Amino acid sequence: MKLSRNTFIILLIVINIALDQITKILVRLYVTPGSETPIIGDLFTLHNVENTGAFLGMGSDLNPTLKLIFLLILPILVLGYVTIHIIKNKTLDRLSLIGFCCIVGGGIANVYDRIVYGSVTDFFHIDLGGVFRTGIFNLADMSVMLGLGLLLYAGFKNKKETENA
Repeated sequence: MKLSRNTFIILLIVINIALDQITKILVRLYVTPGSETPIIGDLFTLHNVENTGAFLGMGSDLNPTLKLIFLLILPILVLGYVTIHIIKNKTLDRLSLIGFCCIVGGGIANVYDRIVYGSVTDFFHIDLGGVFRTGIFNLADMSVMLGLGLLLYAGFKNKKETENA
């Protein structure tokens, strides 16, 4: 059975949202707030942190009006625009389409948390001994980063194919 393009888009976005929300529910239920649990030693740890800001807590100290604008209204407008763009633009290659779906799904999942809980639950942390270290993040953040990576890769790939043609 072949899915229609729009069904594929909706399914990818919904899967992203569902996986993120399921992991956040599990973390809220089973991980003590503020705790740190080693998964792979100190390299990969599990936490339960409520982030009132955006990526890496940016914007958490904004006044309520600016938070509403920059962390809810603007993201909702951008996510709506991107969703309309990927549905209407039938020329997008498959990698770009998947990338945009990951970004939209992750974005919607985090916006949902801000609306329902007033914050976003973050729980993963990676520390490769000072060589590479992340802030505390969640599956929606991973989805957005994967989407951006796919868009960058697709852009380079498409540019190279155009130059070779």
